[in-house]
Amino acid sequence: MVHRVAVIGAGPSGLASIKACPDEGMVPTCFECTIHLGGLWRFKAEPNRASIYHSLTINASKEMMCYSDFPIPADYPNYMHHSKILKHLNLKQYLQTNLVRQRPDFSRTGQWEVVTENRDGQEQRHVFDAVICCSGHYTYPNLPLKDFPGIDTFEGKYFHSWDYKGPEDMHGKRVVVIGIGNSGGDIAVESSRVAEQVWCTTRRGSWVIRQVSDNGLPVDMKYNTRFVHILFQLLPMSILNWIGEKKLNAMYDHTMYALKPKHGFFNQMPVLNDDLPFRILSGSVIIKPNVKEIRGSTMVFDDGSTVDTIVNATYKSGHRIGLYKHVFPPNIEHPTLAVVGFIHGFGAINILAEMQARWATRVFKGDAACFLINPLHSFVTSKLAPLQVDYVTYMDDVAGEIGVRPSLLWLFFTNYPLFKKVLWEPATSYQYRLMGPGKWEGARRAIFTQFDRVNQPLKTRQCFSCLNKPMCWTSHLSVILLSAFLKL
Repeated sequence: MVHRVAVIGAGPSGLASIKACPDEGMVPTCFECTIHLGGLWRFKAEPNRASIYHSLTINASKEMMCYSDFPIPADYPNYMHHSKILKHLNLKQYLQTNLVRQRPDFSRTGQWEVVTENRDGQEQRHVFDAVICCSGHYTYPNLPLKDFPGIDTFEGKYFHSWDYKGPEDMHGKRVVVIGIGNSGGDIAVESSRVAEQVWCTTRRGSWVIRQVSDNGLPVDMKYNTRFVHILFQLLPMSILNWIGEKKLNAMYDHTMYALKPKHGFFNQMPVLNDDLPFRILSGSVIIKPNVKEIRGSTMVFDDGSTVDTIVNATYKSGHRIGLYKHVFPPNIEHPTLAVVGFIHGFGAINILAEMQARWATRVFKGDAACFLINPLHSFVTSKLAPLQVDYVTYMDDVAGEIGVRPSLLWLFFTNYPLFKKVLWEPATSYQYRLMGPGKWEGARRAIFTQFDRVNQPLKTRQCFSCLNKPMCWTSHLSVILLSAFLKL
């Protein structure tokens, strides 16, 4: 029976895994290469250490990123600075400040040996019944230098976005950002405020959406709903792409801004960036096609155009791996190893990882099915974006394995007000605490008050509307009549 679980990494995925273990009666021990919680989300100024950049603000709203039974305080902003996230989390009691391998008797016990090294260089060995790896897919940079002929002649400095901490070294320089993902867009925008000129290259283009959506709501709170998800099951993708692209182009024409990609809007993850269109419009950022070759300090692009005297080049890249439903390694004898957080969806990693951790611990305990029962089943991913999943589809799929997927039919007949909230409002993680293992009594209230927490940090000034004043319309009418009289 699984009792002791090793959790590798203390980032958002590791913290979710640490929490899931006691819920299933297991004792977690977390191994972290630093002495701090937060992983990638804790800013680290030192080189050769993965972390976000100093100015980073999350691109998922707080209600769509909080753990399912741990709402973020109402007074926190909807899009938080990374330091706010760390204040919200505290599970240090399980943290220790690592080589993981199967025990010699793994075929019989399914146990793992974790080898660590302390600050004095002394090696220590620990035996665990199961291991959850939460190191994520940003631990090490991937620089595809072979894709850029002539890089060895480059006279400036080049580095991966993994090494970017801030724009301090880009003052007055000419910078090329290679890649237009979320990090590439952020770096292009931030560096353009201090650099002489910034170029951002893209091989395929990208759809760019705003974080501030209709009526000022966070975009994920507006459109990440079960109703929208149902529309995706009913309507052809071509129609959905046409609707989405028409709405986006009404704000800024992606063809005019040189952003329009080769793929449809819903075929790949978009870039979330409110500032990039303005930086393009102001000329601070210039969009270019992919780099063809490098000649000293000159870059040649696929369209034949060139840019001279480049000082900095920043790269953005990704990884891929094959896992059953993005969690369990295939063809393993005992399901006592899980990978949590190695995934990407239009939703925060926190709640995707939390669902994975809940499932993994249930599998460890023997209370949930896994790939050993149905080895042919897998979760289909995109070849271009192998870690990408549809948020609601994936969450519901894994929730079904645990037995916590909300039943719309059951809610319709037993609790119609809650049914309307679950169907029409954002598909927040609280929905997966309404029933089944790990049911939380506060889930219903959290769902009914989620927009209260959206509005709370914005209530910084009392606003008055003339529509709320009984005499307002008569006052306006009096002014109009008086003006007409004076003209006579």
